[in-house]
Amino acid sequence: MYRLNRRRFLGLLIAGGLLHTRLVGATGDPIRIGITPVFLTEQTSLLREWRDYLQERLGRPVLFVQRDTYREIVGNLLSRQLEFAWICGYPYVNHRNQLALTATPVYAGEPLYRAYLIVPARDLDTRSIGDLQGGVFAYADPDSNSGFLVPRFAVKEQGGDPSRFFRKTFFTAGHRNAIEAVSTGLADGAYVDGYVWNTLARFNPDITGRTRIVARSRTFAFPPIVGGPAVSEALNQQIQRILVEMSQDQNARLLLERLNLDGFAVPEAGAYDAIAAMAQKVGEVPLVP
Repeated sequence: MYRLNRRRFLGLLIAGGLLHTRLVGATGDPIRIGITPVFLTEQTSLLREWRDYLQERLGRPVLFVQRDTYREIVGNLLSRQLEFAWICGYPYVNHRNQLALTATPVYAGEPLYRAYLIVPARDLDTRSIGDLQGGVFAYADPDSNSGFLVPRFAVKEQGGDPSRFFRKTFFTAGHRNAIEAVSTGLADGAYVDGYVWNTLARFNPDITGRTRIVARSRTFAFPPIVGGPAVSEALNQQIQRILVEMSQDQNARLLLERLNLDGFAVPEAGAYDAIAAMAQKVGEVPLVP
């Protein structure tokens, strides 16, 4: 497999301290929250405002820490280099004995999302993933539900071998990058997070306009915000309460609007079992024993 060269703009901004500013007068160690680039490459001001909102309510510093992959983020959580992270449901189910569910984003009225199979807009013939056999396929992240697990499950459901079905595959390190790979014709197709595609279509339609949605998956529990082993139950509940109450705060609603979310909800027990069952059927092994 091959890796797509990607821009590191947001990572450079974070490394340079733009998103790591401490809250003056705050006490306590900073709360570090891991994120992947997703669609936030051009929205550093949004992250600053979200950071400031959380700091004000917590009374202590908050740092957003960007990592390129879910594997890096989960590794940082488990090694206590991060307290919280916004990850995918797939790595969560592989590590749920070590991670605490904090909050589930609510999108379009529900804490659910779908994976979209996309192809270049000029491709008017593809009707299913089966039509892409022998082509070039872009995976968003090896630990992504919608960007890796779903397409491999779809291939297996049709009787194919995911490791041989496509002529070539590569990882793009993010759903936005996978969408761009398809939009430019670098890939014949990709499965991507429907929320990310819809959000790009809203704020940057030039990218999504060069792609076509072929199919939509069943619904899955939305990628969660989780707490790592360094987080106490009290802190997890505090962060959970602040996130859930955002939809009741006028200023926070403006942030949610820019995130293209309705709010956050308390995760339901078993919400991610469907992802775990799909991983078992595909035969994908956990990220870490």
